[in-house]
Order: sequence, then C-alpha cells, then structure tokens
Amino acid sequence: MQTVAVLSLKGGVGKTTVVLGLASAAMRRGVRTLVVDLDPQCNATACLEPGRTTKGLSDVLADPRPENVRAAVTGSSWGAEVDVLVGSEDAESHNGHHPDGRHLSRLTEALSELDDPSAEDELPYQLVLLDCPPSLGRLTRSALIAADRALLVTEPTIFAVSGVQRAFEAVQAERQSNNPELQPLGVIVNRVRPRSHEHQFRIEELREIFGPLVMPVALPDRLAVQQAQGACMPIHQWGTPGAREVALAFNLVLARILRAARPRRAEQDDDELLEGTE
Repeated sequence: MQTVAVLSLKGGVGKTTVVLGLASAAMRRGVRTLVVDLDPQCNATACLEPGRTTKGLSDVLADPRPENVRAAVTGSSWGAEVDVLVGSEDAESHNGHHPDGRHLSRLTEALSELDDPSAEDELPYQLVLLDCPPSLGRLTRSALIAADRALLVTEPTIFAVSGVQRAFEAVQAERQSNNPELQPLGVIVNRVRPRSHEHQFRIEELREIFGPLVMPVALPDRLAVQQAQGACMPIHQWGTPGAREVALAFNLVLARILRAARPRRAEQDDDELLEGTE
C-alpha cells in the first residue's frame, strides 16, 4: 500500500484537485484507491459523493479502533476502485496543538487497520491519497507521519512558491523527527498558462530551488477541471479536449507515484526469495 500525502501550506492552490485527478487516473488504471479527506472543508468528500457512514475522520482520530475505521470508509459514486474515508467538519478540533505526541500517530494506526492482509473479504488498497488541510497543524503532521511520499502542490505565483518552500521544510522536519521513511515525491505546478511569462518565470524559480523535484509535467489551467468537479465526475470521464489534456498530465504523475513504490516492493520480494532459499 503506497500512501501519499498531498499538501501545500497555502490555500487555494488545488490540493484537492490533484487528489481527485490522481484518484481518477488510478481508477482508469484499475488501481484500488482510498482517498482520506483530512481537510475540514471536506471538498474531496463532497466531490466523490460517498455512501452514508456512521463515522467520519474526527471519530477515527479520536479512537482509531478497527470498527471505527471501517465505519468511516465507504465507496464513492465514481466506481468500485475508489473508496473514501469521509471528512468531518469538526476535524478542526484535531488540528491544534496537543501535549501528547501520541495523537500524531492515530492516522497511522487507522491506516494500518486497512492494510490488514487477514481481511480476506476485501481487496487491499494499492494507493492511499491523503488530502491535507492548508496548514501545518496536527492533521497535516499526522499525514506526513503516516505517508510514504509527500507530493507538494503549488501554483506559479510568488506567494504559492513561498508556501511550497515551507511545505518542503515541514516534510524534512517530520522525516528527521518522526518518519525516516518519508520521501518527497516532487513538486507539481497547477493551473499553468503556458503563454504567461510570469508563470514561466515562477516555474524556473521553482526549478532553481528544488531542482529535479519539480515534475516535468505541469497541470494546465483548464475550465474542464471545475466543470468535472461541479458534476462530481472523474476528469477522465468528462470528455472535452481540455479534460483530456489534464487527464493525460495526471496519468503521468500517477506513473511517477507507482514507480516510486516499486523499490520497496522489490526489496520485500528479494527478502522473501532469500528466505525461501534458506
């Protein structure tokens, strides 16, 4: 199970758009995916139109017992490949400082319940996407502690560039203090207008700061994204030229995520092979 935290410390740059686009690309590829809506605005939950649940994210973070976790997860209207751990508006109560650092591991505990190989009646999730709020509170820190990779989202504007720098510093801090397995997956630039000199200038600025971490594919600014979200549909099913352009970009980003998961799986396979020869 590959777990990716999608974050930025500036609001309005399109984190949820990226999460939904990746879920759409994963569904098209047949990758079973869980979207975890950590943002108290619950936009990802609304767009995925999940079935009714008796629990939500706030309940899970308060008590990550298996029965609470499974009661908060349900299917989406998109298809059988995409499930949702539904967001809660009152999850904001879990976002402030807490003197007990163990609270930061509750999301990790919850996700481990969903990665249980003994649950034979359910197919395991291959990809978990954590939609983080635009702040460095407990919710985002919990996501970074639970994640294998961090995908940083920005727009090609001066304030968004500053936000992604702070997000990268947050990733590095959690890696050093709580999650040594965490790796930055890359920086993805959203809502790019290729003919804008300002946008090109900011993208070059990002490349000077982050080097190869800036993804070679950027997400173009297309009305189809808002249209698909308004209709609660995957971008891959919207069908307009603009939607197809954005969908192709998400396919490339997903391919990078899946490639990043291979070395760990390959090491596990090698270990199992060695054990079998002993």
